[in-house]
Amino acid sequence: METSTVFRSFPKHRTPLPPEFAAIYSEHYKENRHGQSKASGLAQKMESWMHKKVAEDTGSGPSKATLEIGAGTLNHLPYENGSSPYDIVEPFDALYEGSPNLKQIRTVYRDITEISRNTSYERIISIATFEHICNLPEVIAQSGLLLSDNGQLRVAIPSEGTVLWRLGWKLTTGLEFKLKHHLDYEVLMKYEHVNTAREIEDTLRYFFGRVLAKTFGVARSLSFYQFFACSEPHRDKCNRYAASRV
Repeated sequence: METSTVFRSFPKHRTPLPPEFAAIYSEHYKENRHGQSKASGLAQKMESWMHKKVAEDTGSGPSKATLEIGAGTLNHLPYENGSSPYDIVEPFDALYEGSPNLKQIRTVYRDITEISRNTSYERIISIATFEHICNLPEVIAQSGLLLSDNGQLRVAIPSEGTVLWRLGWKLTTGLEFKLKHHLDYEVLMKYEHVNTAREIEDTLRYFFGRVLAKTFGVARSLSFYQFFACSEPHRDKCNRYAASRV
């Protein structure tokens, strides 16, 4: 695939939310991330599939140096089995402040570009984050450069852009949001989820020579979530793309 074809829609840009959505955005975001409503609580139970897939490679053998991209409320840490050292990339400190899991974190970065190229990780992981990232190719390219030779980028995402995913949120969180705020939840979804599952997979396959995929559903086009284990990064492609962003 040519670079221009894969990345022609990047970097992406968000249109500001309408005032009535902006007024409740922070409250809703925190409530959703902490699973405080019935719908978000159900969603978090389903999302456990993503956490379990990402953490499947832990628990046996020596501990692995890990970087989590988009750590949020640190809700993935209970699924890990002793990964250490454990660093995170998370720009919104209000999400993890006060978390009892914070003591397990070595270093917090606000952006992946802050991490020295001398740093190396055996695992770079991300759960339900890549669909939100406007400069996704840059983040994936940087991940490829930070991986050790035998390392893996392990990514789990919702199947954004598929019928089953859309139906799922419309009948749960979307319906609850409509009843509570009398607003269309799709406006928030379009604001938050700037990347489809297909765009994410295409970008991963461009930068990595080996990508193993699994789905929570019948197939990619009929699934709720998807998981990718990526290894053998094309460091030449990663370097060229990262350099072009400077």
